[in-house]
Amino acid sequence: MPSTLITGIGSLVTNDPAQGTGPLGLLTDAAVVVDGGTIAWVGPAAEAPAADERFDAAGRALLPGFVDSHAHLVFAGDRTAEFNARMSGQSYTAGGIRTTVAATRAASDAELDANLARFVREALRQGTTSIECKSGYGLTVPDEARALRIASSYTPETTYLGAHVVAPEYADDPAGYVDLVTGEMLDACAPYARWVDVFCENGAFDGDQARAILTAGVERGLTPRVHANQLSYGPGVQLAVELGAASADHCTHLTDEDVAALAGSATVATLLPGAEFSTRAAYPDARRLLDAGAVVALSTDCNPGSSFTSSMAFCIAVAVREMGMTPDEAVWAATAGGAHALRRTDVGTVAVGARADLQLLEAPSHVHLAYRPGVPLTAAVWRAGVREV
Repeated sequence: MPSTLITGIGSLVTNDPAQGTGPLGLLTDAAVVVDGGTIAWVGPAAEAPAADERFDAAGRALLPGFVDSHAHLVFAGDRTAEFNARMSGQSYTAGGIRTTVAATRAASDAELDANLARFVREALRQGTTSIECKSGYGLTVPDEARALRIASSYTPETTYLGAHVVAPEYADDPAGYVDLVTGEMLDACAPYARWVDVFCENGAFDGDQARAILTAGVERGLTPRVHANQLSYGPGVQLAVELGAASADHCTHLTDEDVAALAGSATVATLLPGAEFSTRAAYPDARRLLDAGAVVALSTDCNPGSSFTSSMAFCIAVAVREMGMTPDEAVWAATAGGAHALRRTDVGTVAVGARADLQLLEAPSHVHLAYRPGVPLTAAVWRAGVREV
């Protein structure tokens, strides 16, 4: 792979304060050298070394590729009717997640693979170079295992979410379903997963069930993540911190004790504004978490029911407008924050030795991601040093 000098960068977000100003490590009139899929040099354009190829950024902004640490992309079917009813003020009881489960079970491997490929490509065109992908729409042993097997060909960040909801066949026997999730299903899925997740919420899995599921995953070598405190106050955040989860996701309803627990731990608070936008729910209070010292990530929660967006830029704009984040904080949360939530040090930053995941904006500053909501600003994307967009 030839080396590439990206020069003429008007504003460079490195996310490395040692390299530039502020938490974003901002550099102006900068250059980056990419070699062998990694960052080989970062600094002033006037001091840039030679490379095999040259790309002129023409004064535009360059930043790390987005790191989307929470997405549900292995599914089939459509829930337009549910969304339309909800936005029309009508109650909707025609299926919800069960609709997606039925469609996903009925889909072929090829159909699920093609759907996933489409969403990964869609996200890439919008600057997302790392993405996590969960199972959770099969809820049978073979369907959960194939979801993770398919996802693992697109990303190393695969999450076993057999505990999304209780499978319809076990509606009268939730304990039996927990036994399945922690036994035969886990055995089939663990080889394809890095993470284990559970939806800890009223109507899904309570604290004791969630603890059993996460603990079983840990015993099989998986690291926990938790859908926590989305719809109501509950034990999810405290459980995530207790078990050393990489992230507690949603974090919409938090007590002071929950905020303090997150701030005093390595568990990232991953906020998913697309879900609140699409359900007309109250947004999480990012300002409260940031002021307490918690690490905050932003992610899309892309799924067919409650947040059908793959746009991290959209999530940045909503977080700035509705959740009390500054543009700098939101961009950090969508890049370095997501990397923290995935316990990655090779992405979410522009530093020597990091993976060359970069996005160029059709704008002079990263602030335009919030300043120009809804405008497709991604002009170019490099993933592992290869120009993809």
